[in-house]
Amino acid sequence: MELRGGINSFLNYCQNQKKFSENTLKTYKIALHQFQDLLISEIGYDMPLNELKETHIKRFISYLHYQNLSKKSIKLKLSSIKSFFKYLYKNDIISYDPAKLVFLPKVEKNIPSFLTLDEVKNILDKLEPSTPINSRNIALIELLYGTGLRISEALQLKTYSITEKTKSIKVFGKGKKERIVPIGSKAKEAVLRYLKKRTEIPNSDKTNFLFVTKSGRPLTSTDAYRIINSILIKHTSAPQKSPHTLRHTFATHLLDRGADIRTVSEMLGHSSLSSTQVYTHVSIQKIIEEYKKSHPKA
Repeated sequence: MELRGGINSFLNYCQNQKKFSENTLKTYKIALHQFQDLLISEIGYDMPLNELKETHIKRFISYLHYQNLSKKSIKLKLSSIKSFFKYLYKNDIISYDPAKLVFLPKVEKNIPSFLTLDEVKNILDKLEPSTPINSRNIALIELLYGTGLRISEALQLKTYSITEKTKSIKVFGKGKKERIVPIGSKAKEAVLRYLKKRTEIPNSDKTNFLFVTKSGRPLTSTDAYRIINSILIKHTSAPQKSPHTLRHTFATHLLDRGADIRTVSEMLGHSSLSSTQVYTHVSIQKIIEEYKKSHPKA
């Protein structure tokens, strides 16, 4: 089997058996096609998979560095390559995994942006639920801050997902993993208030997706980013102003108030505690700042 056929087999496996998200599939596809195009341009033909060696992967890494990509981007593309070769080896398509000894570059974890409690209160106090669109925006912000959902998870909710009796919601995260997330009274009230006004939005009855645009079509991630960014930019100095900032805020505020990191990790849908630990760094940083500000000998 040649490289092109191996890539198609791997992407088909990721989509149909592993049920990876569209974003993950897109990341794999772009990286693998770049790898394929580089080798074909330099070697002149579509290589048999068993002829691929560690040197070809290292050549790809050099190419990525030459493109002035960040370490984070290079790591993401190299992870795609390693997953590809791991799949080929496990399925006996190749007899040796040339990517096994190629190590991922170390990337410093950025401290996530988050809002202060006062900023969250200020945003929600300033937004008046007088129109269906304002009511939708409040519901979306309350939901993201109150549950820590990814925006992709929130946008998959249906009009029947949250009712008066709802105490938790079922969501499907990365890799279609199901989890149950508690929902607080404020977020639930905001969603139920929006549902009453949602009927006033033209064509909203043509879809059962919870969040819709002013023309009644399902809200996309791009729509949600634009909406939340335009609101946050007026009320916070946080470097990042996106739906994910509200997820970061959810986690940070819970840990600041003594929540168990394992519980927070479960609610966020993280596959390991290491993904959640970045929020403890935020909390520790806050403690240090308070110490320096308050202690006479600091």
